[in-house]
Amino acid sequence: MLIDSYNRTIDYIRVSVTSRCNFRCLYCMPNTPFEWEPHENILRYEEMFEFLRLAIDEGVKKIRITGGEPLLRKDLDVFVKMLYDYKQSLDLALTTNGYYLKEYARKLKDAGLKRVNVSLDSLKPEVAAKIAQKDVLDKVIEGIEEAIKVNLKVKLNSVIMRNINDDEILDLLDYAKSKNVTIRFIEFMENERAYPGIKRVDAKNILDKISKKYKFEKKEKKAEASDYYELEDGYVFGIIKPHDDEFCKSCNRIRLTAEGYLIPCLFFTESYNIKEAIRKNDIKKAAEILRDVVRNKPEKNDWQEDEVSTRAFWETGG
Repeated sequence: MLIDSYNRTIDYIRVSVTSRCNFRCLYCMPNTPFEWEPHENILRYEEMFEFLRLAIDEGVKKIRITGGEPLLRKDLDVFVKMLYDYKQSLDLALTTNGYYLKEYARKLKDAGLKRVNVSLDSLKPEVAAKIAQKDVLDKVIEGIEEAIKVNLKVKLNSVIMRNINDDEILDLLDYAKSKNVTIRFIEFMENERAYPGIKRVDAKNILDKISKKYKFEKKEKKAEASDYYELEDGYVFGIIKPHDDEFCKSCNRIRLTAEGYLIPCLFFTESYNIKEAIRKNDIKKAAEILRDVVRNKPEKNDWQEDEVSTRAFWETGG
């Protein structure tokens, strides 16, 4: 079992299989050139699996595949099946922008994927295109509907930004309700790669807008990034508040990048590389690195309220 110095059990790894993305979202990487990472710099699926097998044996129960956009990497279903075949009880999940999800949902489900989180920041084609800098909405909606059809458990993620999509909070909530899937509204995380001038809409304002139509109660906090709220009819939605100290108190996750960096915290600059150890088949060394990362996981992120994060979210998986 992996336990950090603050007595948190670390049983969740987010794995970025690529830093590439086919969107250029305003809140993430709007001005980042479309680049190709040299193949030799990227861990092969077999190398990722060797490390993750070690982590699973140490007590990891949940693995979320992220990017960049993970569906840009070829044969992702093969990687999912490797993990599923090793331990079928694993909570295997994927975070995607949804653009290619219609094409791959069935393959991923058949390979063993259980859950998928899809980014849906707007239901207006022109606003979605403005945010992603690409005409995306129809394909994202098709991807969501296909994931539901093949019986993947679906959650929607919406980053809410002032004067961009904050007038759609109720529309997004109602859409999620109509599909019987959970939506989580995410406070924008200030970072130096984002488009200048983007303003955060905080949880209080999001809840205020929802309260104009619905009554709700806050649910008991669990070991998750989200706070959840239940409407009178039983529907549950979430809000992710990265600025809140509660965001860190129950953190149970670390992150592995496509280049082999193991990161203890999304907003922490320190990282460790397991690529050399894995490529040398030095499992003992890889295990030492894993334990060091867990041991040195900070109590909370080093991101202050008045600071802008330098982390490239598309490399660490958000």
